[in-house]
Amino acid sequence: MRRHFGLGAVLSAVLLTLVLAGGSVAAEPIKIGAFFALSGPAASIGMPTKLVAQMVVEKINKEGGINGRPIELVMGDTEGDPTKSVMVLKKFLTVDKVVAVVGPTRTDTGMAVKKQIEAAKIPIVMTVGGDPVIMEGKIGSMDFGTARWVFKTPQRSSVAVQKVLGYLQKQGLKKVAIITSSDGFGRDGARWLDKLAPDFGVEIVGREQFNPQDVDMKSQLTKLSAAGPQAVVCWTIGPAGAIVSKNHHAMGMGAPLVQCHGLPGPKYIELAGPASEGDLMPATKLMTWAQLPDSDPQKKVIAEFVRLYNEVSHYDKEYPINTHSGYAWDAIYILADAIRKAGTEPEKLRAAIESTKGFVGVSGVFTLSPADHNGLGTDSMVMLQVKNGKFTMVE
Repeated sequence: MRRHFGLGAVLSAVLLTLVLAGGSVAAEPIKIGAFFALSGPAASIGMPTKLVAQMVVEKINKEGGINGRPIELVMGDTEGDPTKSVMVLKKFLTVDKVVAVVGPTRTDTGMAVKKQIEAAKIPIVMTVGGDPVIMEGKIGSMDFGTARWVFKTPQRSSVAVQKVLGYLQKQGLKKVAIITSSDGFGRDGARWLDKLAPDFGVEIVGREQFNPQDVDMKSQLTKLSAAGPQAVVCWTIGPAGAIVSKNHHAMGMGAPLVQCHGLPGPKYIELAGPASEGDLMPATKLMTWAQLPDSDPQKKVIAEFVRLYNEVSHYDKEYPINTHSGYAWDAIYILADAIRKAGTEPEKLRAAIESTKGFVGVSGVFTLSPADHNGLGTDSMVMLQVKNGKFTMVE
């Protein structure tokens, strides 16, 4: 007995010495799954999103973690593939035992894991642009299921569509043709353009689709041009948008080209080249943050993000900042704030995320609710135009 008491005393003395010396015993980490398209056609978006996720976690951990516990990111590559996304998620749930998930990159991969997330009852904050991931119930022939456990940080397609249509309305452009990709993101954009156009006095005079892997869209644009539109709206992400811009320019179409909120970034101008001059698109304020008034609450947050991304981490050398860059920052901070308030018990954590109010992020000021698992409006976006090879805010 005396021997055991002596050993306990020694251990206590060691622990006390560590505390007095400023040391600490490592706390159990909070595991968060993070899966993005690190390879495949959407890797140009997924890779920098991963880097931002790591940057945010490093920042939070350096500041003491969450209630003294560090965050541990468990990474996965979706490859931009729905089946692969489901496999990675199953590993997160059964092997890694994560408390929440961030990602994926594409709307199609988000929809692929939606049902599994709802069944597992674990919160996910997605970084996808399309609305279906947070839509519920049946709309026409589409059944979106439930989205009680699904949240997302990029603006909804419906919000971006409203921003575009509002701009066209102010410019007096009433006849519009739309060209959209055939994937989930493109179909979502087309659905909202059709639904909301009448509210803005806009008539859709022509509709065409293309495969995201197509390398030429002249035939679709030729058909749309015959309809005499005053503007052409394209809804896609990745290189396809730049191809549409090149084709649009080469054909000499007089109607201005308006892209969606998934394209603003240096890569678009690089790929489209001179053809991009004059192209319009809605974007997060990140793209022209220096033009914001000092009174804008996002300006300080964005300035710190840009400093860490460019000057500390130097990620801009390979992946210059684009409109997607802040999505993982916002997702992880919203999760971290909710965990700080409610802990990691799934239902309490889900409710805390849903109760987020006035969170100032890179992509907007988020106010979520049971009816809105995104929490951003048109005031979180600006309209940009390419002028002299650079993005300029026009609204």
